[in-house]
Amino acid sequence: MTHVATTVTHTSRRRWGATVAGVLVLGVMLFPLYWMVNTALQPESGLLEVSPLPSSLDLSGFTSAIREQGGHLLTSLGVALGAVAICLAIAAPAAYGLARFRLPGTQSIVFGTLITQMVPGIVIANALYSAYVDLGLVNSYFGLMLADASLGIPFAIVLMRSFMVAIPQEVIEAAEADGAGRVRTFLQVVLPMSRNSLITAGLFSFLYAWSDFMFALTLNTTDDVKPVTLGIYQYIGAHVGDWGSVMAASVLSAIPAAVLLVLAQKYIAAGITGGSIK
Repeated sequence: MTHVATTVTHTSRRRWGATVAGVLVLGVMLFPLYWMVNTALQPESGLLEVSPLPSSLDLSGFTSAIREQGGHLLTSLGVALGAVAICLAIAAPAAYGLARFRLPGTQSIVFGTLITQMVPGIVIANALYSAYVDLGLVNSYFGLMLADASLGIPFAIVLMRSFMVAIPQEVIEAAEADGAGRVRTFLQVVLPMSRNSLITAGLFSFLYAWSDFMFALTLNTTDDVKPVTLGIYQYIGAHVGDWGSVMAASVLSAIPAAVLLVLAQKYIAAGITGGSIK
C-alpha cells in the first residue's frame, strides 16, 4: 500500500513539474506579445520609458493605427482570401489526382513539391518580377494573390493528398456505380470528406499570404496595392518615435490570424493527423 501511495505521489509531482515547466515556456513565448500590447497602450512613452504595466488604457495609438493602416489591413485581407481561393482551387484537384490515380512517378512529384518550399523567397520574387512585368501583373491585386498562393500550394497538395489517400476506395467506387462522374465524385464526395484537410490547408495558405512581405515589397512599385506588412515596414520609418502607434498597428495585424487559429484549431488537429490514419 505504501509503495502504491509513493508511486502516486511521484506521478503527481511529475505532472505538476511538467505543468509548471509548460507555463514558464508559454510565458516566455507570449512575453513579446504582451510587451507589444503594453507598448501600444502607452503611446506617449518612449521605447525605453515603457512601464511594465500601463497606468491607464490609452487607445489613441490604436486610433492612429486604424486611421493610417486600416486600408492596408483590408488590402491584406482581400489578398489573403484571394490567395486561399487560388491555392485550394489548384491544390485540391492536384492532391486528388496524386492520391486517386497511382501513376508512375507520383512519389517523385510529391517529393519535388516539397523541394519547392526550400527555394529562398527572394529567388522566387526576383524571377516572378521579370515574368510579371511581361504579363502586366506588377502592382495588381491578382498578381499578388497569385504569388502569395504559390507559398501555400506545395504544403496544401502534400497535406490533402495524404488525407485523400486514406479515403476508402469503396466509397468512391460506390459513387461511380451510382452514375457520378469523376468530377461529381470529387466535388460531392471527396471534398466533403476532406473538409478538415481543406480547412487546414486554407488556414495555412491564409497565414502565408497574410504574413508575406517579400512578394509585397518586390512585386509592387507603387502604393496602389500595399498590404499591412509593407505598411508597417514603411510606418516604422515614418513614425520611429511613435512606437505606441507602431505596436498598435502590429497588434491589429495579428488579430485576424489569432482569431482564425482559435476558431479552426480542432479542424487543424484533425486535418494534420487524419492523413496518417487508415
